[in-house]
Amino acid sequence: MKQRVVFGFLGTKLDRGSGPERWDKWRPNVSLCSHEDEIVHRLELFHDHHSSSLARRVKADIEQISPETTIVLNLIGIKKYWDFEDVFSQLHDFFTKYQFDQENEEYLAHMTTGTHVAQICLFLLTESRHLPGKLLQSEPPRGRDAHQPTGSNTVIDLDLSKYDQLASRFNQEQAEAQDFLKSGIATRNKKFNQLIQQIEVVALRSDAPILLTGPTGAGKSHLAGRIYELRQHRCQLDGPIVEVNCATLRGDTAMSTLFGHKKGAFTGAQNNRAGLLREAHKGLLFLDEIGELGLDEQAMLLRAIEEGTFMPVGADHQVKSQFQLIAGTNRDLRKDVSEGRFREDLLARINLWTFELPGLADRRDDIAPNLDYELSSFTNKHGRVVSFNKEAKQEFLKFAKDPAQPWRGNFRDLNAAITRMATLAPRGRIRHDEVSDEIQRLQHSWLRPNQQQQQTAQLDEFLSDKQIEQIDPFDRPQLAAVIHQCRNSKTLSEAGRALFAVSRTKKQNPNDSDRLKKYLARFGLNFNEITSQNRS
Repeated sequence: MKQRVVFGFLGTKLDRGSGPERWDKWRPNVSLCSHEDEIVHRLELFHDHHSSSLARRVKADIEQISPETTIVLNLIGIKKYWDFEDVFSQLHDFFTKYQFDQENEEYLAHMTTGTHVAQICLFLLTESRHLPGKLLQSEPPRGRDAHQPTGSNTVIDLDLSKYDQLASRFNQEQAEAQDFLKSGIATRNKKFNQLIQQIEVVALRSDAPILLTGPTGAGKSHLAGRIYELRQHRCQLDGPIVEVNCATLRGDTAMSTLFGHKKGAFTGAQNNRAGLLREAHKGLLFLDEIGELGLDEQAMLLRAIEEGTFMPVGADHQVKSQFQLIAGTNRDLRKDVSEGRFREDLLARINLWTFELPGLADRRDDIAPNLDYELSSFTNKHGRVVSFNKEAKQEFLKFAKDPAQPWRGNFRDLNAAITRMATLAPRGRIRHDEVSDEIQRLQHSWLRPNQQQQQTAQLDEFLSDKQIEQIDPFDRPQLAAVIHQCRNSKTLSEAGRALFAVSRTKKQNPNDSDRLKKYLARFGLNFNEITSQNRS
């Protein structure tokens, strides 16, 4: 059994008593040590110079009723027991120097005596593990036991995970926060869901800068807004959210836009301007495409983040602004640092929490729930309910999940596609015709200069012009992509695994080779014929 050690304050009022009648009175520290089944092996009692005499009397009384208890009187230099800084610093110094032996001793913080400030400080130091123990609350006797001065003791464990109802409530709140960050979309991608879990924890526990990376259209701006709303809901931000795309800041106006200016600072500065950093005071500043900032602006921003101060253009005095920064970029800032386009010290400062958002092409299992979300958003925005018929939805999802489709604009492309189909849908019903037209529109928008000619040239090597004309425009880029993959694979199986990377995971016995062989056969092709040119 471990030895029980209790830390607590002398009760300058409750622990008093000098005559025989004191034994009939409930005195917290004396009664604490009078429980035969809850032996206190050592009592570390805090007191000051004014209460030294009372402390010695209490020690003598405890030694009389509980010889097993060692009482250590700790004289501490607290001058004002209602001064939080004074009390906390004195206790903090004590526990920092204390030699704990957790292998042989268990520790309790007695919360019954002392001022409210002293009790709060003791609680905080226990919660922060400066005192590695639990809380102990003692109470005077009540009801039938009122004549017994021992009272009762209750141990409170601060490990909230041990309390089933609390743990369940916290888990529910955490799940709700993660769902909020995902805009209520039931995402299925495991890596993305894990990413959101980490972001939720960081967003609510830290106000340090956050760096969101990922391709354009991956949802960085939207996520920054949700983080702001979540923190504001938890009363962690009082100010507004201020968003700016740094790619739009050019020349002399960049400094003025971000940091403000004084009237007359330059030609055209007819009035004072606060600047975006000042507007974001006590709120959140989202700098999208931060890699587009000039080096001078980067230097000013670094100082503003580290010191909370900066100098407006033309000003003689610094101004203050406290804000949380979220930065977004689709660039490799490490490469920009090596090429001298981005400050290494600024990257180090904003790189504490970096989260890379995947593009839509890397989250194809999330296309279906995002499709429903976009339709719902369209209805809310336009007041017009639109839905797919079953076959049309299956057709669009088959196309959207196809690994050959690049989704260059990511969720912006998906949003635009739904908006177009929903707008054109007759009587609020998206049919095959709208889906077919949209598929061709998307494929055409994803083509880059010379890419269409390259695809046609690739098909020309194996098919005649007449054969190509008989293939739907929808199937041509897909067939070209399959040919390209075959040419870059050593075996039929290797090509099949790459082409069916998503769908094969849903099959117990995926036969990639057979699937690919049958697909090529539809166009009169085979793997050996395609790859023979590589060997020649």
